[in-house]
Amino acid sequence: MQNKLQLPAVMVIFGGTGDLTHRKLMPSLYNLFYQGLLPDNFAVVSVGRRDLTDEEYRNQVKESIEKFARFKLDEELWNKMKEVIYYVRFNFDDDDGYVHLKEILSDLDNKYNTAGNRLYYLAVSPEYFEVIVDKLDVHKMDLEENCVRRIVIEKPFGRDLASAAYLNEQITRVFKEENTYRIDHYLGKEMIQNIMVMRFANSVFEHLWNNRYIDNIQISSTETVGVENRGGYYENAGALKDMVQNHMFQLLTLTAMEPPVNLETESIRDEKVKVLRSLQPVTEKFVRENMVRGQYGRGEIGIHNIKGYREEDRVSPESDIETFVAMKLYIENYRWAGVPFYIRSGKRMANKTTEIVVQFKSLPKILYAKDMDLQPSLLVIKVQPKEGIMFQFNAKKPGTGNQIVPIQMDFCQNCSMENDSPEAYERLISDLIKGDSTLFTRWDEVEFSWKYVDDVTRIWRNEKTQFPNYAAGSWGPEAAHELLRRDGRQWWLV
Repeated sequence: MQNKLQLPAVMVIFGGTGDLTHRKLMPSLYNLFYQGLLPDNFAVVSVGRRDLTDEEYRNQVKESIEKFARFKLDEELWNKMKEVIYYVRFNFDDDDGYVHLKEILSDLDNKYNTAGNRLYYLAVSPEYFEVIVDKLDVHKMDLEENCVRRIVIEKPFGRDLASAAYLNEQITRVFKEENTYRIDHYLGKEMIQNIMVMRFANSVFEHLWNNRYIDNIQISSTETVGVENRGGYYENAGALKDMVQNHMFQLLTLTAMEPPVNLETESIRDEKVKVLRSLQPVTEKFVRENMVRGQYGRGEIGIHNIKGYREEDRVSPESDIETFVAMKLYIENYRWAGVPFYIRSGKRMANKTTEIVVQFKSLPKILYAKDMDLQPSLLVIKVQPKEGIMFQFNAKKPGTGNQIVPIQMDFCQNCSMENDSPEAYERLISDLIKGDSTLFTRWDEVEFSWKYVDDVTRIWRNEKTQFPNYAAGSWGPEAAHELLRRDGRQWWLV
């Protein structure tokens, strides 16, 4: 990626007392500080609605770092870091609060020599995005000559295409597209970044990365947990909007994209958008034949009895929201013509995993393949919880016989030393400071993915599905397995 200089700046976190800030942002900032990867001229101002002093807030941040940071808290380092952390209390729609914040930021510019540069991080509910952006505009905190002003927003980027387009219009009215960073934490995960390196830095893979050698590609993201305390949100989203529209389509585009002309941000993003534009169009027939939705009912995970989705807090007892999605997609270009991409994502599954499985085509029925049931060669990119790459191929079993068995070459980069892999937010905050938006989502990516999901949702809305249709702790509804069986394939569990 581009080697860009770090930006002296004040980072302003709206939602400074929220869960995201305490679990992810502050621990990631500490990890960067620990490694000497923050600019020398840097400060953090957290904005929240709780009545706290700077010292009280810093104590809370310290507790979060002790609990969630990947590096053990060093008292000497913490004593230096805490001096650049400040807390400001006001409601997000309070004009007087922004006036006060502007004065504080000006003072910090003088104190830390941050040159008026701002990184606004909106770690708040989506309903506050427009409010905060509008207030920053009204109080002239968005633009200033010779200063850098960037804004970060978390998913969900809208509820559908119409709301996403409206939100984008309101944000880019104030902040230019190149200064708008839409964060999808999946893109910060170590193995996601490795997909491009593995493909484009190894001729053995890139030469085979097409429909001549690949039979199918499976992209899975499964969780053992349910909706937990997100029932209210999930009732308005479901697995399709919560996972497929963003995370799963990001994995799809990185896996299927053409080689970019260079490693510049926009070149990479251009190729990702081409994948979304090449997806087979959504029709009622296509959805009926190639998409499966599910909702978990009661089940068992280990020794625990698990309640069904309709019994979760803030969930309708007659809910028709899906907690599982499986689909078969085709990318209509020369590289991937005829190769199915199978995608699945679900909650309350048998195992927690995010991985990409590339199944290579089987050999002609000659030589060893003539009389033996050989397993196909597989390349598995493991994203989480284990990070690594596994390659499965056939070899002779030791002994006097001639039995052929699948063996695995398995590389795991976070198995022996967990702290070797940076947290996703750690990488993304570092890129934000540098101004590298490669791992952030451009508007047209959001637009095309929402259009696809909206078309599916519109068709599903007119079809009644019998829920629940899979037990908690299972591998999803039977129809998801049938989706592959009728093609003579299976979901790989590796």
